[in-house]
Amino acid sequence: MKYSTFVFRNYEFDPSAKTLRMYYGYDDALTFTETFKFDFDFVEYDHEALHHALQQLFFLAGVSYYKMFLAPDIRVDAGEIDTELQGFLNKVYQRGLGEFWYVNSLSPNTPVSFPVNRDSIPQFHLNSSGLIVGVGGGKDSLVSIELLRDSGQDIATWSLNHRSQLTPLVERIGLKHYFVEREWDPQMVQLNERGAYNGHVPISAIIAATGTVVAILTGRRDHVVSNEQSANEPTLKYEGIDINHQWSKSGEFEQMYQNLLEHTFGEGVRYYSLLRSLSELRIAELFATQGWFKKYADVFSSCNRAFVHSSDHMSWCGQCPKCAFVYLALTPFLPAAQVQDLFGGRNLLLNPELEIIYRQLLGIDSNKPLECVGEVKESRAAMREARKTHVELRRYIFDIPNSYNFRALSPNHMPPEIYELIEPKIRQ
Repeated sequence: MKYSTFVFRNYEFDPSAKTLRMYYGYDDALTFTETFKFDFDFVEYDHEALHHALQQLFFLAGVSYYKMFLAPDIRVDAGEIDTELQGFLNKVYQRGLGEFWYVNSLSPNTPVSFPVNRDSIPQFHLNSSGLIVGVGGGKDSLVSIELLRDSGQDIATWSLNHRSQLTPLVERIGLKHYFVEREWDPQMVQLNERGAYNGHVPISAIIAATGTVVAILTGRRDHVVSNEQSANEPTLKYEGIDINHQWSKSGEFEQMYQNLLEHTFGEGVRYYSLLRSLSELRIAELFATQGWFKKYADVFSSCNRAFVHSSDHMSWCGQCPKCAFVYLALTPFLPAAQVQDLFGGRNLLLNPELEIIYRQLLGIDSNKPLECVGEVKESRAAMREARKTHVELRRYIFDIPNSYNFRALSPNHMPPEIYELIEPKIRQ
């Protein structure tokens, strides 16, 4: 199946139904509908500012449908694109689909070219305050929340999908929460089964744009995410190009999106990661040693398989790279029994079926897994500690510089006044 043009047909927002519908298609042959439900009460908001935030979400969410047939041309029937937005979208699609190009044996230099249909877009100035922190279910967002909890800021949380599984965690957090539900067009599954391309998309970019909409509808200024320094490390190299599973969590994307928001909203809407300065291992240490692990142990999960439709709670599969890495990262900072209890009494480090994954995490064999896991050097630092109590782990042979310090702070891209609030808590 080949098509000549991918079309951004239209989008409609119904405030009474709290629903956004977005329409995409290929030529005149296919039309897709995607729906977002913003299931919370809205404040008075600037309708034109919301219009442009919805447009950004409309354009970014389209990547899920664009990747199916990769039509050479893009047509925009609804929405305004100036050169600033065009450059942003071109790069997010091209770089954010890096893993997709690799998995489908396509060129990582495949061009993506959005059209420009406006000379300029007016800048909107909003008078908003307060923060919303995205909650995905894992430890990282919980660390962000706890770092901010006693800061004196007006903090709320929000989440995208998986309401039944996340509700116990949201209740444990105890802050005002906003639920958003996203529904993909069911034709995607049918077309994938018939040969349409499938693969990873820059989901964190879509989440970023969704958070901007939530911020405007709730009258809040800052959308806070929890992407760590480790997300900057490429997963592998393909045809001379760095491929990063976490590219839309990287500092590069963060700064690009910050620039786009400033271009569109001035300082009225801000987006930043609270954890950009930290390694995954340092985040695990804070989570384990500040009492936060104990607080959330029975209601959090970083496992990508945690969200089972038939269950109203989250779990750990104990078989995937995320589980393997989280087990390894927590091991230096918690009693062995507590880590094992989290995984149903299993010691993942000694599971022979996970040896190949640990060898990948440690950079011994092949590349890192195509998952949201830490850097090779921090996996090695954690394994070096784990070998002190598990002599069996000495079968993993690797080097790590004595000078490596997982607690060292890296640059961040957050507002200085926010960084000042958390810096004392994250310093060694």
